[in-house]
Amino acid sequence: MKPYYEHAGIVIYHGDCREILPGLKADVVVTDPPYGMKWNVDSSRFSGGSESSRARRGVGRDDRLPVEGDDDDFDPSPFLGFASVTLWGSNHFASRLPIGTTLVWIKRNDSGFGSFLSDAEVAWSNGGHGVYCFRDLSMAGEARSRAHPTQKPIPLFRWCIRRTPPGTILDPFMGSGTTLVAAKLEGRKAIGIEIEERYCEIAAKRLAQEVFNFD
Repeated sequence: MKPYYEHAGIVIYHGDCREILPGLKADVVVTDPPYGMKWNVDSSRFSGGSESSRARRGVGRDDRLPVEGDDDDFDPSPFLGFASVTLWGSNHFASRLPIGTTLVWIKRNDSGFGSFLSDAEVAWSNGGHGVYCFRDLSMAGEARSRAHPTQKPIPLFRWCIRRTPPGTILDPFMGSGTTLVAAKLEGRKAIGIEIEERYCEIAAKRLAQEVFNFD
């Protein structure tokens, strides 16, 4: 299959990962898959005020595409055979995972705990039994500039990648390309797969501009 984007060891494929995966070779999976929670991507419902007021404050968007596959329960089994696996949102499908390491992204300061939605998000990694935390408040709240409704910070994914062994990184649910940008910044080869072409385009632009890293 012809890549949508390929440069400096980073490759993007546009399509369904279930169809593309069999033809790929990678060592490490780091991904933020659809959780099966039917997430309402209209973040303007949290923002308050009129549309013009929200725009001035830089919060809330109602123009995002739904998260592809989020209407169905996520099955992690196709990815558990890789040597190293990190799956975000693991609390939504924990019953389908073996014992492993838990990673925690703390999204706000202690003073804000319990105030609005989740204070943190968790990921599962194969192997080990520990719980490890990373605090990053750079995406606190809901910014209009966020390219994808479930986009996570680049520093968080650089931290995830540093925890993995050498080898090519695979993100089968690439979204706006944060995993690939993080991999490039860490000097790692990476492959991303995304079913929505709009996000493939966004990821390719982010990779071309990662030196400016506005995240």
